[in-house]
Amino acid sequence: MNELCSEEEITQLLQAVQSDNGNDVAAIDTLLEEYPQDPRLHFLRGSVLASGNRLVEAYESMQQAVEIAPDFVIARFQLGFFELSSGNAQSAMGNWKPLEDLPEDHYIRRFVRGLVHMIHDEFDSAITELRQGIALNQENPPLNHDMQLIIDKTADLASSAEQGSKSEQAISSTSALLNQFPGPKTKH
Repeated sequence: MNELCSEEEITQLLQAVQSDNGNDVAAIDTLLEEYPQDPRLHFLRGSVLASGNRLVEAYESMQQAVEIAPDFVIARFQLGFFELSSGNAQSAMGNWKPLEDLPEDHYIRRFVRGLVHMIHDEFDSAITELRQGIALNQENPPLNHDMQLIIDKTADLASSAEQGSKSEQAISSTSALLNQFPGPKTKH
């Protein structure tokens, strides 16, 4: 028995998920019964569950994907992003730590740097890194959209922080930004 489903099966599954027929999780679960060690299926399941606001199950599926394949870059990034958007910045940074070893010009590395700067209320540096990541990312356009939303919100918050008391505003700014993102929406 193969540990991973075929590219054809993944393609068909992605088409089903994108058509939004309502049976997305059931179709993924069917393939997971046959291929329980395929991290792509766990990641996709987590993404679909997150978009359906089933956050506990989504987190477990994404965590499973990273446990099976620690080098699955997008899964690791999205798991950290999920944790960050859930208010757990320390876990996010821990999950992102291995991504620091990616090449300097890898878009995920830039996104991680930007989000870490954001966590530390370093808004200008966050925006710069996120923009560089968007410029480098040619393989996952929906992720660019998510990062642009963060840039836009961060720019607004940075402006607000300059106008108000920086110490009071910084904490509330980061919290407000994180509340905009209930979980990952990007599909594999």
